[in-house]
Amino acid sequence: MVKTILITGSTDGLGKLAALNLAKAGHHVYLHGRDADKLDSVIMEVKAVATGAAVDHIDGFVADFSDLHAVRQMATEVNDKLAKLDVLINNAGIYTTASPTTKDGLDVRFVVNYLAPYVLTNALLPLLKKSNQARIVNLSSAAQASISYPAFAGSERLDDKDAYAQSKLALTMWSMDLADAVAGNNINVIAVNPGSLLNTKMVDEAYGKYWSSADKGANILTELAISDEFAGVTGKYFDNDIKDGAHGDARGEFGQPHTNALNKDTIAELKRQTQDLLQSLFT
Repeated sequence: MVKTILITGSTDGLGKLAALNLAKAGHHVYLHGRDADKLDSVIMEVKAVATGAAVDHIDGFVADFSDLHAVRQMATEVNDKLAKLDVLINNAGIYTTASPTTKDGLDVRFVVNYLAPYVLTNALLPLLKKSNQARIVNLSSAAQASISYPAFAGSERLDDKDAYAQSKLALTMWSMDLADAVAGNNINVIAVNPGSLLNTKMVDEAYGKYWSSADKGANILTELAISDEFAGVTGKYFDNDIKDGAHGDARGEFGQPHTNALNKDTIAELKRQTQDLLQSLFT
């Protein structure tokens, strides 16, 4: 069955590779990027490999995910353009940057890696509910660390490693809660660590080395999006790292996220802090 799929952060890295995979399989793929020219270029690349009628259903949306007002505007455009949404892959992410603080005074990692997908996904739930069986795939990480709420609110600064790890735990905690919140609406939610130190631009800028190919991460995103193997699976964390500590291109398995992602009290505190912060930004 042909699916309508939106992938954020898909002009590079895992998102772009997954878009190419899904278009080759004949699905309708909608990309996202912050640079309009680059997005147009990647749309053409994806159209070039699309099969069947999918070639007429490859398009994209522009938004800077460090600006939550831009995220809300993109959500409006997606809702206006699409009749339904079968799969949302929240892939956009950032680790190191020369501008770690947004115009609102927040750490850009918390905004791009957690708050942007939170805002976008909640705005797109009506479209996802129109699917017979929708899937939300949230890009987590092996790096997860307990959240400093002063840092979350922008009153404390973190280094790149801590900001990234805390933002990814926030995303994972929210994923577990979202799965419960949408239960009964035919929407499944999975958080995934696509693999540690994959060969992507973000990893190269952060570490200057890699352990596994970017295809390893793109392939698990593709499978989580469309494979019947994952139909009906929700509220789970897929760890694409090999359990024995070795590194390679073999696929991982479902595992345990950080303990805070399974703790109702810590999740409730994250929800409260998130709602308070968003209310202050949008009022």
